[in-house]
Amino acid sequence: MSGITDSAERRQDPYPSRLPEEHWLPRLDKTVWSQWCPDAPLTAQQTDHFDRDGFIVLRDLFSEEEVKALTQESAALRSGERWLEQDTVITEPGSDEVRSIYKLPEQSPLFNRLASDHRVAETASYLVGDDVYIHQSRLNYKPAFTGKEFYWHSDFETWHAEDGMPRMRAVSASLLLTDNDALNGPLMLMPGSHKHFIACAGETPEDNYKSSLKKEEAGTPSHEALAKLAKEHGIHAATAKAGTLVLFDCNTIHGSNGNITPFARSNVFFVFNAVSNQLEEPFGAKKLRPAFLSFRGEPKPVEIASGKLA
Repeated sequence: MSGITDSAERRQDPYPSRLPEEHWLPRLDKTVWSQWCPDAPLTAQQTDHFDRDGFIVLRDLFSEEEVKALTQESAALRSGERWLEQDTVITEPGSDEVRSIYKLPEQSPLFNRLASDHRVAETASYLVGDDVYIHQSRLNYKPAFTGKEFYWHSDFETWHAEDGMPRMRAVSASLLLTDNDALNGPLMLMPGSHKHFIACAGETPEDNYKSSLKKEEAGTPSHEALAKLAKEHGIHAATAKAGTLVLFDCNTIHGSNGNITPFARSNVFFVFNAVSNQLEEPFGAKKLRPAFLSFRGEPKPVEIASGKLA
């Protein structure tokens, strides 16, 4: 399958990227797609906060018992106790330590249950105003002493250019499995950055995912763009205790520093895409990325589950 390269087709793309020069484009999509009402999973204030900043931090959402069960499951996946699809395990650059594990619901009953939990999936569905399916899922580890950074980027820029996600109608949900503090490489976000689309310069390298999952380079904003965004919007570090849920818009600029402390950092991510926003051909790449990075079948809405995980 060929990507979109013809100029006439490019003009039909609302968010063209991977161009000869970097450009700033206005956001054409809503951030919150539902009208707030008293039975919404977020308060009116929380909804306004997400709409304004492009993310929200929900503390103490999961109990210590639930986090303990998830942490034990995470350790089992990382240690090799469980069989995992080989391609779904990404190691740190320069070492064999696990950096990320993908396709969690398919490889872990407990993480499958977490993906459908009402505290996560129902809130994502409310924000995108539609039933949701899982576009991508992963565990991100930051090993003690050697955990590398995740460079600044907009997820949507990659999902649009390389996966064919048409519009900004997806939400990431990150549950902290360990305490994230100022020292061990917490998630950092630029509040309000989701209102701009940074069309990044440069063509997509062939099989870009093979290097970008270890170190992001293609599809990242320039230093000048990042400096301008940071000056305008600031940087928020999502420091919080384990059991905290961070929800952020697909176009929010985010990243994290490396971890040279003795304290490992671990977070689980689920990307919920609106069923009405299913993938098309890539807008800025010549072929599809592997299925573990972007679900391309007929979207099956997540069935919301209630009750405690453990």
